[in-house]
Amino acid sequence: MNPTLRNVIAVIIGLVVGSGFNMGIIMVSGSIIPPPAGVDPAQIDSLVNNMYLFKPKHFIMPFLAHAIGTLVGAFLAAKIAAKYHFNMAMIIGLFFLLGGISSAFMLPAPTWFILVDVVFAYIPMAVLGARLAIKSNQQPE
Repeated sequence: MNPTLRNVIAVIIGLVVGSGFNMGIIMVSGSIIPPPAGVDPAQIDSLVNNMYLFKPKHFIMPFLAHAIGTLVGAFLAAKIAAKYHFNMAMIIGLFFLLGGISSAFMLPAPTWFILVDVVFAYIPMAVLGARLAIKSNQQPE
């Protein structure tokens, strides 16, 4: 297969699977840490209007969703890529980072969460995913 095409496919798979992990974690998060009473996390207006009710514990699962989704997506992109493995993982990290930044403008989350999320959930997880994939591709001597 053409290396460029394989890299494009690697990024697409990384984005789709990483997003799936992100959404899966978000969907089960309410059963692990229930939202505040009266908040419907499936409705953006409910989140925006009631964000002041959220405690720090309510931000654990969104952070994990962002971090794990990025990690899985970056790992897959780097693992599948024909070459430029690290760069393919970083593309995933940048896509997810842009999503996180846009989310920060849509939801009035506390500044501390936005900073932790943007600084630790995206690029560091993409780097970790790339390193894990590259290490798993190396043959023992």
